[in-house]
Amino acid sequence: MRKSVRKSVRNRGFTILELLIVIGILLAIGSLVLVNVLGASEKADLKLARAQLQAFENALETFRVELKRWPTEEEGLSVLWSKEAIATDEDKAKYGGPYLKEPKPKDTWGNAWIFHAPSTVIDGANFDIISIGPDGQEGTEDDISNHDGRKEAGGDDFGDFSGSDSSSGSGNSPASGG
Repeated sequence: MRKSVRKSVRNRGFTILELLIVIGILLAIGSLVLVNVLGASEKADLKLARAQLQAFENALETFRVELKRWPTEEEGLSVLWSKEAIATDEDKAKYGGPYLKEPKPKDTWGNAWIFHAPSTVIDGANFDIISIGPDGQEGTEDDISNHDGRKEAGGDDFGDFSGSDSSSGSGNSPASGG
């Protein structure tokens, strides 16, 4: 009868080794889920930043049509949602904005958008809109700009993507606006 008592005591619970194996399996599954969720979140942030860039470009085009000029670097992107950012009273009278439904002074990662006019990225382009990306440092590989698609499509030759209008004197540049 003593053998049956030992077996029943031993079969009542898990051994420490079995518990460690179960915990290890749960941790492995949890880490796989976490990696996939974080990866999806990063992709969503990138897509949102690119969508915001596109919205800025569209709003800037409307601004240019109404005021017959691009915003200055001092005015920045804030002219797209605030008439007060306009430099002159004459331009304030022409202002038909706001050109964006809501102000977007910061990118997906909480960093201020960078606006250069004229472009410092592509010679001849009218402006740059840059997000410094998740690392928060300008000039690194994770920066996102309104010229990213043009860079990928044309390699490193940006000659045909100047975005300048016909008044710049080049004559053969498409009037892409940026």
